[in-house]
Amino acid sequence: MSTLVLVRHGKSEWNEKGLWTGWRDIPLAPKGIEEAKNTGEALKDLHFDTAYTSALIRAQQTLDEILKVINQTPPITEDKALNERDYGDYTEKNKWDIQKELGEEEFQKIRRSWDYPPPNGESLKMVYERVLPYYKQEIEPKLIEGKNIIIAAHGNSLRALVKYLESVSDDNIATLEIGTGEAYIYEIDTDGKVINKEIRGMNENKGNV
Repeated sequence: MSTLVLVRHGKSEWNEKGLWTGWRDIPLAPKGIEEAKNTGEALKDLHFDTAYTSALIRAQQTLDEILKVINQTPPITEDKALNERDYGDYTEKNKWDIQKELGEEEFQKIRRSWDYPPPNGESLKMVYERVLPYYKQEIEPKLIEGKNIIIAAHGNSLRALVKYLESVSDDNIATLEIGTGEAYIYEIDTDGKVINKEIRGMNENKGNV
């Protein structure tokens, strides 16, 4: 049995402004640093053999803060396969202005649905199609070997992983939202299947970022 921890990065400077960030390399805000440290405190009882993060600084900073707090130095792999969803033409635009412009139904389709990409951007399905092969090739075999792993990444790359791990339907994935700094902790059996799940560092304001 092994442990897999998925952590969404802390609040970034653009999260605070309500801007769609996507692939833009925006650092954590001071609040995000605080969230990452708090997540570290919540994970102090766990040991990690290796760590993964995206190619974006906000996820890397989150992982760094967590590892400082838990005083561990596992090898870290950074890969763009774990990057946030590309929001295309909506990148850098204020999501609440877009909500007013498009209406709630269209806004929620863009923001949460499975196969509805923004113009020149990615749908969650497209994110899944790049995240899952990487997970199955690089991460899952280590879990099956019994290695404990932490992944610090983004709301949508982690939603894609949760969809796979928990067999969430295409329709129901729209209701899943992971708050900044939240940690999903899975116990994984020797077949790579989830046998237990726990959430630590619950963020009550997740709908606002």
